[in-house]
Amino acid sequence: MIELRRVETDADLEAWRQVRIAVHPNERTPSVEELRAGARPGLVYVIAELDGEPAGSGAAGPSDMAGRGFVAPRVIPRARRRGVGTGVLHALARHLVENGYTLVGAKVEDPGSLAFAERFGFREVDREVEQARSIGAEPPARPPDGVELVSVAERPELWLSVYESVGAQAFEDMALDQPLHVPLEQWETTWLGAPEAMFVALAGEEVIGCAGLILDTDLPERAENALTAVRRDWRGRGVASALKRATLAWAAENGIREVYTWTQRGNEDMRRLNEHLGYVTRTESISMRAPLPLPAP
Repeated sequence: MIELRRVETDADLEAWRQVRIAVHPNERTPSVEELRAGARPGLVYVIAELDGEPAGSGAAGPSDMAGRGFVAPRVIPRARRRGVGTGVLHALARHLVENGYTLVGAKVEDPGSLAFAERFGFREVDREVEQARSIGAEPPARPPDGVELVSVAERPELWLSVYESVGAQAFEDMALDQPLHVPLEQWETTWLGAPEAMFVALAGEEVIGCAGLILDTDLPERAENALTAVRRDWRGRGVASALKRATLAWAAENGIREVYTWTQRGNEDMRRLNEHLGYVTRTESISMRAPLPLPAP
C-alpha cells in the first residue's frame, strides 16, 4: 500500500533527505537545518511510504523561473514501477494547481525519468551539464592587477552588494529559456554557500565578481560550486578564472577531493573556462515543462 503525507517533523525531513540521497548520490542534499531555513510560502515537501517504508519523496512550489511552479518527484530504485512516482507527482501537481499555477517545470537525468515525464505531458525546454573536478595540489589564485579577492567570512556586508550588482546582471544573462527570479531573502539563504569558501572580487571597493563552494555535510570531501559571476564590464579579463582558482585552492586546503558544478546549455564561456581548469563532463540534466493540470494517470 502507498501512503503519501506532507513532511512536518525533522524525522520526516530526514526521511525525505535519505530518499534524495539514494536517487542522486552524486549531488549534495541540503541538511535538515538548510531545508528549514529555506522554507518559503507555497513550498511543500512530501514523503511516500510503500508498505510502511520510505519509498519516494518530492517537493513543489514557486520556481526560480518567474511565473511557474516546479515539481521534483523521486522514487528509490527498488520501489519504481509500483505507482509511487505517479502518486507523488500528482500530489505535487495538485498543490501547484491549488496555488494558481498553470505551468510546471521539472528536471530529469536518465531515460526512464524522461519517459515517465513525457507520459504526463512534459516536454524538453533546456539542458545543462554537470562538470566535475578532482582536487589535488592547487596553486594560489592570481587575480588581475587592481583586483583583490576576499571571503564573505571576512567581509559579510559585501554579500548584499554582490546581489545588487553582480547577481542581478548574472540572472539576466543566464542562458535559460525564461528569466530567473531570485528574491533577496532567498539569495541570503540558499545562494550563500559556506562564507569562508565564498569569494568576492573587488576593484577598489567596487564588487565586480563572486564564486564559492557549497559544502556537503553528508560527504565532507565533496563540494558544489556556488554561483560564479562577473560584472559585465569586467568580463574577459581573468576575474572569473581567478575566482574559480580561489575556490579550488580553498578546497585543497580544507580536505575536499572533488568539486562539481552545473552549467546551462548556451553558457559556452563558462563551460570552456571549467574545461580549461580541468573540469570534465559527467552527466546531463534535461529541463522539462508541462501545462497544469496534468493528465490523469
